[in-house]
Amino acid sequence: MTLRVANGAGFLGDNLDAPRRLVETAEVDVLTLEYLAELTMSILARQREKNPQAGYAQDFRAVLTSLLPVLQAQPQLKIVTNAGGMNPLACAAAAARSLANAGLGDVAIGVITGDDLAAELPRLAQQCAFENLDTQQPFAELAAPVVSANAYLGSRPLVEALAGDARIVITGRVADAALTVAPAMHAFATANDDWDRLAAFTVTGHLIECGAQVTGGYSTNWAQYAANMSNIGYPIAEIEASGETIITKPRNSGGAVNRRTVAEQLTYEIGDPAHYLSPDVDADFTTVTLADLGDDRVRVRGATGRPASDSYKVSLAYRDGYMAAGELLVTGHDASSKAQASAELVLARVRAAGYELARTHVERLGGDGQIVLRVAAHDPRCEAVERFTREFAPLITSGPAGLAGYAAGRPVVRPVYAYWPTLVPKALVAPVVEVRPARDWF
Repeated sequence: MTLRVANGAGFLGDNLDAPRRLVETAEVDVLTLEYLAELTMSILARQREKNPQAGYAQDFRAVLTSLLPVLQAQPQLKIVTNAGGMNPLACAAAAARSLANAGLGDVAIGVITGDDLAAELPRLAQQCAFENLDTQQPFAELAAPVVSANAYLGSRPLVEALAGDARIVITGRVADAALTVAPAMHAFATANDDWDRLAAFTVTGHLIECGAQVTGGYSTNWAQYAANMSNIGYPIAEIEASGETIITKPRNSGGAVNRRTVAEQLTYEIGDPAHYLSPDVDADFTTVTLADLGDDRVRVRGATGRPASDSYKVSLAYRDGYMAAGELLVTGHDASSKAQASAELVLARVRAAGYELARTHVERLGGDGQIVLRVAAHDPRCEAVERFTREFAPLITSGPAGLAGYAAGRPVVRPVYAYWPTLVPKALVAPVVEVRPARDWF
């Protein structure tokens, strides 16, 4: 048996047509859609603050709508996604309405919650220090309000949903690779302590989780594939029970799958290659071998694993004041010096108004008579940053000649969510799995 797992989204904002093209042009058993990153979670937390029914990946609604004919025509196809973001239940309800309206109300949706720890932080902090992994600062010293705190769950809750006959699995924060590991564990009845196979499935999940990055996108050799990248093929993993995998893409699609593209993705954002830590396994990437089979097919094998740790990583975000950034185009033979003078004028006028900004950053980009000036400011006080944004336009008549770029209006003041990476014991986190027909989710 070969399990064919494809990934049609590597981040929130990825190509909306890629998932449909994947399943229409290639044989696929499981379609994964990966939408979340640390920044994305903060954005979704902000959306949920404004609207309790928001906070999930809205792109998933459009993607699911495009997939409805395929779901009707291909009853074997399953979808596994972390589109739930900060609000998996609201995401499930929206998806369920789309399915029911298309006559697919019997399709079972599995929803995983329990990763959101924000409401439980006061209780959990009595048992866990939540030390910042970068600075070692204890959580008790953090005076700022917490916006979100989400544990990176592993594959087991997703496996439970699939075992409950869920055809669509929606979760919040999980390890990215878990979207692939779970279907493989379910398909091949893999034990929770089969470390080498779990490591192999994790490597596969890591290879396809970023979408077209493994099929030629973002490659250092991108120019070789540029001619046909407008129709770039998204990845498919042909997974065997042993854990051996072939990475490929749909025939006649753009991009490329070769040893280089796969190796580049294999080493992308992994930290210590001998210890790629996931909730499921401590995977050793140094034992992995890649064999280019030609015809856009690369065999991946040899991953080894050790027992996973007893902790989940937690992505915690807290309020850290406000920021804004403004840009101007500066022209002329003395563009660089005029740009610097313009930046100094903006900041001096903010100080004259009574505000000493906590942090500022000035960039001068370009040359040969044209400079893009970018000035950014950050401060705990919204009013201080607001005043900063009001000092760009006056330069048009009270600054150097040769400035442009005012038509876009004042810079936008935005709240800043800072990142606090930490750990929580797995024993303190209780994932919840619910599976029911689409018609019963709304």
